[in-house]
Amino acid sequence: MKIINFIGIYCLLVSTVSCQNKSKEATSPTPPATVQASKEIPEKIVKWNLSEQEWKKKLDETQYYVLREQGTERAFSGKYWDNHETGTYCCAGCGLPLFNSNTKFESGTGWPSFFKPLRADLVTENTDISHGMKRTEVVCARCDGHLGHVFEDGPKPTGLRYCMNSVSLVFIPEKK
Repeated sequence: MKIINFIGIYCLLVSTVSCQNKSKEATSPTPPATVQASKEIPEKIVKWNLSEQEWKKKLDETQYYVLREQGTERAFSGKYWDNHETGTYCCAGCGLPLFNSNTKFESGTGWPSFFKPLRADLVTENTDISHGMKRTEVVCARCDGHLGHVFEDGPKPTGLRYCMNSVSLVFIPEKK
C-alpha cells in the first residue's frame, strides 16, 4: 500500500512539474542555436528555459558538467585564471555579459576572480550546502548556468571574491 501511495504521489509531482515547465517554455523567447556572446547588456533579463536535451546539444561535455550540474573545473586548469587581457567575460551558456576585466584580480586560487559583476542583476546568488559546507553559489541570471561561488574575502571596494569557472565563461577582448 505504501508503494502504491508513493507511486501516486511521484506521478502527481512529475505531471505538475512537467506542466509548469511547459507553461514556462511557452512564454520564454527561443534562444539562438549557438551562443553569441556580446558586450551589449540588455536592459531587462529574460529567462531562458531550455530542456536538458537542448543544453546537451548546445554545450560540450565539460561545459554541461559545470554549467548544468554545478561541477567545478580543477584549479589552474581553466583558460582564464591567468588572462590579463582587457575585455568582457560573458556566460558560456547564453552569452550574457557578466564581468569586466577591470574588476578581475589575482586571488591565487587558480580560478578567475572578480570583485563585482557588471551589474548586480546579471547574476543570481543561491545558498549551496553541498560538500559539507555553506557557500554562496553564483548563477547566470538569464540561463541559470552555474558560474562558481562568491566569498567575502575579496579586495576593496566590495570585499567580495567572485570565484568563477573558466569553462562557464567566454571572453570578448576589447578591440584595440
